[in-house]
Amino acid sequence: MIDTRWQSPEGLRDLLNELVSWKSMTLSEGEREFPVKLQAKLQDLAYFGQFPNQLELHDADQRRKFLTALYKHPDATKTICLISHFDTVNTEEYGDYEPLATQPEELTKIWKDNQDEFAEEVRNDLQSGEYLFGRGTMDMKMGLVLHMRLIEKASIEKWPINLLLLTVPDEEVNSAGMRAAVPALLALQDKYLLSYTLFLNSEPVFTQEPKDDTHYLYTGTIGKLLAAALFYGKETHAGEPLSGLTSPYIASYLTREMEWNDAFQETLLGETTPLPVTLQQTDLRLEYSTQTPYRSSALYNIFTFKRSAADVFNIYENVANRAAQKCNEDYQRHCRKNHVEPIGNVKVIRYKQLLDYATNKLGKSLIEEIKADIAFQEGWDEREKSLRIADKLMIYCQELAPAIIILFAPPYYPAVSSTGNALVEACTDFVKQRALAEFNLPINRIHFFNGLCDLSYVNYQGTSAGWATYEENTPVWGDSYSIPFAEMQELGAPVLNIGPFGKDAHKRTERLHIRNAFEIIPSILDEMIQMIWQH
Repeated sequence: MIDTRWQSPEGLRDLLNELVSWKSMTLSEGEREFPVKLQAKLQDLAYFGQFPNQLELHDADQRRKFLTALYKHPDATKTICLISHFDTVNTEEYGDYEPLATQPEELTKIWKDNQDEFAEEVRNDLQSGEYLFGRGTMDMKMGLVLHMRLIEKASIEKWPINLLLLTVPDEEVNSAGMRAAVPALLALQDKYLLSYTLFLNSEPVFTQEPKDDTHYLYTGTIGKLLAAALFYGKETHAGEPLSGLTSPYIASYLTREMEWNDAFQETLLGETTPLPVTLQQTDLRLEYSTQTPYRSSALYNIFTFKRSAADVFNIYENVANRAAQKCNEDYQRHCRKNHVEPIGNVKVIRYKQLLDYATNKLGKSLIEEIKADIAFQEGWDEREKSLRIADKLMIYCQELAPAIIILFAPPYYPAVSSTGNALVEACTDFVKQRALAEFNLPINRIHFFNGLCDLSYVNYQGTSAGWATYEENTPVWGDSYSIPFAEMQELGAPVLNIGPFGKDAHKRTERLHIRNAFEIIPSILDEMIQMIWQH
């Protein structure tokens, strides 16, 4: 009898507990170690003992790796790519319970004994015994567990379809793992003569509103852009405020125009993108001074469905011009009232325009030196580096001030939708019918997954004109950040996300529904894949 480790609910639960215990917070040493441990775990499968070269580690960035595990049927080309990420967010919000954050059984037990400190909904779930708590149980190590189970089952039963498991680091920050994986997917396609049929992710079900217990599947994923701004005023002493113009004053106008601005909203297939919001607003000075602040920055979150980066940047520029106009009108009114000569009008400048101006003034070699100096600042992330490059250029080009420099900062997640694709529609109908008939579980379809998802980096449907605007206006582009747009277009198979039900991702009460994860979704995925190879 062939040993099956991960085909029973108990085996899946044991596997999840083990993977969760391997701490893998983004940018931690545990994240670097995780795929190496996973490779050793998968090597125990008889199939990879026979075909060890089909289980591989690949380089991502910052000494991180992603893993691919290919089950290849000798007569099949049709291939389903199973995508997951193994990094998690941090655990500091667990407080005194942090040592148990990655020990689901122990954490669930001790919280059940101390449930009075939680809200009613959490208490009810603890009392029910239907949930397993812990960091990564829901988002998204259970998805990886489901995929490992499929690889094992396919290899034992010799399914007449190929399955390629891909699990990556860094989904929670910049998706560096998935962006690095795109060329590897194309290389594996050529090496093994694969024909990608479906990119299947198993991110968990995310609630649409508080206390939402609906189970969803997703036939696409939302897009996200991070619009950034550098506000460059004119310095003065705090005792002579109207002799200058503070950057927070300028920033207040753009932030007010950006927050909840429905000009950025899109509605498609009955769904609407969330409104934009400010994610960060800060003074670029590193110390206190009675000199007024004249260099500030902000980051604005923008979600998309169909719009390209070029479309969004054009809207952003119009909004920034409107903000600058209002700022100038108010500033000039204050100057007239106080009989002070204005220092000038705030203007809006695209980063590309600033870069071209600075290059003409300073020369290309100095620009490269400036970028290199900032790139070596290990304490700064890609967002900080983007803003600091624009800031440094403006320090050399202060004649352009006062100004709002508009730019993009990483990450960029393009929206993807496979709604209407024949295979995806067949899968959607099949899953909904089986879930209801076999488990009395209604599943609703959402066209765009409402969280960031690595599916954004396959089946890219934009144009080179759309992404050129992003490249030109992202200061770190080509140095520490890039997106393989052209290769993403080659990965043209449709996308689908079917994952387990859970609650409170990224909160200390993150939890996974036990029966849904260990019984219902495994069965449904089995049957759906069998339907696909017969499709």
